[in-house]
Amino acid sequence: MDRLLFVALVAFFVSSPAGAQQDSAAPGERNFRACAACHSLEPDRNMTGPSLANLWGRKAGSLPSFDRYSDALKASGIIWDDRSLDAWLTDPAHMVPDNEMPFEGIKDSRARADLLAFLKEATKPGAAPERTAENRMNGMGGMMGGMMGGGRAPNLKDLDPSQHVTGITHCRDTYRVTTADGNTRHFWERNLRLKTDSGQDGPQSGAPAIVPAGMMGDRADVIFAAPEEISKSIEPRC
Repeated sequence: MDRLLFVALVAFFVSSPAGAQQDSAAPGERNFRACAACHSLEPDRNMTGPSLANLWGRKAGSLPSFDRYSDALKASGIIWDDRSLDAWLTDPAHMVPDNEMPFEGIKDSRARADLLAFLKEATKPGAAPERTAENRMNGMGGMMGGMMGGGRAPNLKDLDPSQHVTGITHCRDTYRVTTADGNTRHFWERNLRLKTDSGQDGPQSGAPAIVPAGMMGDRADVIFAAPEEISKSIEPRC
């Protein structure tokens, strides 16, 4: 449901005349916003999906730094080029059955062509693209950030006191999360997600971070540097 809502909101904003008037980005870059939630343009900066840097000429499912490819994609033998990427963007499930990408495709040929033109330039070796499309997606006049919990998580190496988790207790169905600014927030256990990020944007060891999630301000993610920190950080206490 969250994914469908996100896709619907992005589609609305991209197609909205008001959104188009407020945005001077080229159509392909604007269309990339729907991809930027899961894919970066920086080499080996992987997110939900693999980095798209140096994509043209790469064999599908072969980026060494990405560990979450489906078996179907790894076995497909596809080499990414103009033709294969156009087919993939049209209907990934048809092109590679049983792939795990949660994306239904872009049926508008003009939108695909614009997106491919942008990606072909932005993913070239040595292009070192700025995070323009990702940053604009996170902005969108504050709309997406407020509704979806802030978009891409910020770099968590240097935390504001309100983000730095100093204690977590659990009692019955409730987590209480205390931060370095002295505040404690209460969460229903299903509304607090415990995650790890060992990458360059993840938190320092022993300094978990809390970031907003969801649409109503009642959900959050606590992000740890490593899995073994999770159980050590939660105290059963009523």
